[in-house]
Amino acid sequence: MKEYKVEEHLDQFRSDAPEHKEVKNLAELPAEDRERMLRAGIDEKEKSAGTIVHTDHDTVFCNANLKGVQVMPVSYAQFKYGLEEYSWKLIEKDRDIFTERTAGAKEGGYFIRAEKGAKAEYPVQACTYIETDALAQGVHNIVIAEEGSELSIISGCASGPHVRSGLHVGISEIYVKKGATLTFTMVHDWAEEMAVRPRTVVVVEEGGKYISNYICLKPAKDLQTYPTVYLNGDRSVATFNTVLMAGEGSKMDTGSRVYLRGRGSRAEIISRTVSTGGEIYARGHLIGEAEGVKAHLECNGLLLSDKGKIHAIPELEARHKDLEMSHEAAVGKINQEETEYLMARGLSEAEAQSLIIKGFLSLDILGLPESLRRDVDKMVEESAGAM
Repeated sequence: MKEYKVEEHLDQFRSDAPEHKEVKNLAELPAEDRERMLRAGIDEKEKSAGTIVHTDHDTVFCNANLKGVQVMPVSYAQFKYGLEEYSWKLIEKDRDIFTERTAGAKEGGYFIRAEKGAKAEYPVQACTYIETDALAQGVHNIVIAEEGSELSIISGCASGPHVRSGLHVGISEIYVKKGATLTFTMVHDWAEEMAVRPRTVVVVEEGGKYISNYICLKPAKDLQTYPTVYLNGDRSVATFNTVLMAGEGSKMDTGSRVYLRGRGSRAEIISRTVSTGGEIYARGHLIGEAEGVKAHLECNGLLLSDKGKIHAIPELEARHKDLEMSHEAAVGKINQEETEYLMARGLSEAEAQSLIIKGFLSLDILGLPESLRRDVDKMVEESAGAM
């Protein structure tokens, strides 16, 4: 059977969608939509530095709650600030067919900036939502953490209850200035026939820190993501934590690449993947180019079905003699002895396996807000119970 390629089937996705009017608060959105957004980490009851919700091609809600944090549609930010030095500077418009399509459409997406020295106590919530079936949605996001600032973003991507298929392309250009810290947590909760094509590039200056948490526990049909970070500043840091679960019929081609160009820069890429029948490519690429670089790459997979596949592909590339880089990769199955041990203490086999999977995915390392952690734990249990 010929492999399905989204690039060859772009005509199956529609570009038009009904207009969505702006609401004054999230409570005005339909309850079923709010429930879907909640599963992607967008909680109207949680304290936040700001919230922005983009449905199909329209921004339907936007606010900023903390001084020093700006949240607005990217189209308005371009009108207000110009953004010539930030917009389409890290990612070329003609990079591939997906960036070309997004660049040629009406500009949608979000602009988030932490001003110099701002310390955001609560995260910004940003939601990209598809409500129209078979829609091709393209968004362009720009995030800036100015010098000495601290910012956390929860970016949730989800589809409505009546959506079965669609294409989502998210272009994100992220700038972490000198001494700034940005934590970017992305949660995907897509429909089973979705094709997803994020394109992300990050630049980190001296003493800056970028932390990426990526969670996808719903079996999108075709996911391809490979964010790239340039650690240009001395003593800059990048950390990637990826948690994936692929069900039967899904293909997840994921990875992270870090260029360590600043002296004494640090990077860590950690992925935890579970296949219950889907195909997973877990990639990682570390390129050390400066003195005193230290980096580690770890890819661990759990294969729970003979129908599934896991490909762990770690790469180390040294371009300087004075550096330290390491990697480890492992793919296996659930330990039967662990299952029997838990069953001997009163758990059913399904409960035992669910507990083992939750432990393997190591969600504690992500530092998720408690409400989001509960939702993610529930998603793990549902996925494990469906084996």
